[in-house]
Amino acid sequence: MKRTSLFLIFGYLFLALMFAACSSSGGDEEAATDSGGDTAAESSDSGGGEQTVVIGFTASQTGSQNVSSTRQVNGLNLWMDEVNAAGGIELSDGTKVTFSAVTYDDESNTDRVQELYTRLATEDEADFLISPYSSGLTAASAVIAEQYGKVMITTGAASDDTYKQGLTTVYQAYTPASRYLTGAIDLLQTLDSEVNKIAFVYENSKFSTDVVEAAKTYAESLGYEVVLHEGYDPETTDFGPFINKIQDAAPDAILGGGHFQDGSTFARQLNEKSIDVGFFTLLVAPPEPDFADLGEAAVGVIGPSQWEPQAAFSAASAAEAGLEWYGIESEAFVSAYEAAYDGEEPSYHSAGGYAAGLILQKAIIDADSTDPEAVRAALDAMDLLTFFGHIKFDTSEEAHGLQTGHSMVYIQWQDNGDGLAKQVVWPAEGATAETLYPMP
Repeated sequence: MKRTSLFLIFGYLFLALMFAACSSSGGDEEAATDSGGDTAAESSDSGGGEQTVVIGFTASQTGSQNVSSTRQVNGLNLWMDEVNAAGGIELSDGTKVTFSAVTYDDESNTDRVQELYTRLATEDEADFLISPYSSGLTAASAVIAEQYGKVMITTGAASDDTYKQGLTTVYQAYTPASRYLTGAIDLLQTLDSEVNKIAFVYENSKFSTDVVEAAKTYAESLGYEVVLHEGYDPETTDFGPFINKIQDAAPDAILGGGHFQDGSTFARQLNEKSIDVGFFTLLVAPPEPDFADLGEAAVGVIGPSQWEPQAAFSAASAAEAGLEWYGIESEAFVSAYEAAYDGEEPSYHSAGGYAAGLILQKAIIDADSTDPEAVRAALDAMDLLTFFGHIKFDTSEEAHGLQTGHSMVYIQWQDNGDGLAKQVVWPAEGATAETLYPMP
């Protein structure tokens, strides 16, 4: 009886072990899928295999940030498509790293951003994150990235404050807001030493407020008189009341704006009222190619840009500056972007999206790993020149991840006789034309 029982027990154990072995061998053939439904091969711990890294982000497919956000995502997707088409990033152990994306429409809504980035970090298990467009939405996503220990490259987000909250996993590609308009004031000084009165009219958003407060402090430190300092709601479509205040204050220069929709409307209505001002600088809107649709209302308007195709960043200029060069040059980026998007001219938002991917790519190469801690260390040590400009991050506890290398360029719309064209007017060493001053 005992022998029969033991035989049965061993028999059951043998069958169980065989079943488990069969189940295990079948599991190795299963494949993961990304949001697009493509098959992604699993990587091997010993290297030499393939690894698909999931990048999570949201886009404003709808809402007030739609124009700039769409171009930012176009740039990011172009980078991803190019890397994958080239076979991915090869690590020293032979592993080929490719990328897939999980993305949602954030509707330009802060609450929705927090909800969706939580989903990306937990349910979707994104390996790395890219920020949404705009400082306000990025601030909301940065908290989630830090909470779940996800490395996030931010682009389309210039506010300094986000990086002064003790974050350790968030890295900024853009020039910070505190340095966004200060160059315009430097330009104004070189154009006319007699100018004294400045008006700031700006959108009541985190980004615009940060920019203007820093510019106001800088202008006052140089002896300028701020005769108007007025904010407007992001949904404003009638700037009549603000234009009346501008007329009463009679400034020599106007600086401010916010994003594309409000900025372009402000410029058009200011032109319709024939306001006499010699110097007019707006945030975000002027560098967008669509700004030219304003016609004569665009002529003479200056805008700070994170990047312009004319900016001659190259391997040669990197060598002159004593910096490492990485990636493609602007001409190659423009050609690839226009080919991918039916001839659409890339804006600096497009370039910023591509640059965010390029920064992550270089960090993975330098780390020789996709391990988040190794990638963070590589980002902390990064100091290089790309087609987008100089990239270097603050590594202090007080402002970890704040961009310290990148600088703004300033463009102005001018009529060259064959239509409107953007010209770089500042800094002087990068200028492609003399500044049209006073503006018509």
